[in-house]
Amino acid sequence: MQLYHHPFSLDSQKVRLALEEKNIDYTSFHVNPVTGKNYETSFFRKNPSAKLPVFQNGSHILYDTIEIIQYIDRIAMVSSGLDDSSLTTPETIEWIQKIQKWNPKFFTLSHLPPKHRLSVSKFLRRVIISRMAECPELASLYHQKLKDAYETDDKMRSAEILRCSEEHLDRILDEAESQLIETDYLIGQEFTLADVVFVPVLSRLVILDLEEKYINTRPNLAEYWKMVRTRPSYKKVIGKYFDGWRRHKTLFKTWCFVQIRSLLKQY
Repeated sequence: MQLYHHPFSLDSQKVRLALEEKNIDYTSFHVNPVTGKNYETSFFRKNPSAKLPVFQNGSHILYDTIEIIQYIDRIAMVSSGLDDSSLTTPETIEWIQKIQKWNPKFFTLSHLPPKHRLSVSKFLRRVIISRMAECPELASLYHQKLKDAYETDDKMRSAEILRCSEEHLDRILDEAESQLIETDYLIGQEFTLADVVFVPVLSRLVILDLEEKYINTRPNLAEYWKMVRTRPSYKKVIGKYFDGWRRHKTLFKTWCFVQIRSLLKQY
């Protein structure tokens, strides 16, 4: 089994947490979306959406995060000889779908320094144009991604879109805060796949220096966050790259790559 992913990708974190929690072996391939590696022709032919993660088991390839998590859960179920899967519980399905409906893209971009955001956006557009020239037979697909990039820049100027994204996030966090009054985790006293898709959302808030505003103002959520950070899966998937000084190292390496390639005009 192969997983094409990157620590920057929220959905990649969710899938990796599921794999680690289910103790499933896989081969890891990093595809950095900030440096445009997801637009390289070898990957783009496999996945013209250029989105992460991509999960491959033999000839079976999955692109949708929920489908990948469900597939992982089925593998774990068969391996353990169980007749049922934790994902089949209605509460788990409801939480996963609820969290997945929130698109973190605009929220994340709106909390990045404009200078950095615009610099990366310009770099990625040039990467796409360069790949179009290299691979004419995929030009129409690359052109669609270029169009999407310009549309994202336009939407970032919309206060309404950003407001809706924040309100959607607040609703999810408020509901989690209420649930955590009665239980240790989102479903009950055990860590489930609902928590798998929720933990990266909290991690993203911390990376953006928004822990005080969104997590610490909710005491049950703050306690939950302290607890899930002690799990081995969290430490391997997220903590390794973003806890403490590691966050600055991870971000700095990518930022330097973008700046140097931009300076040298190597896309």
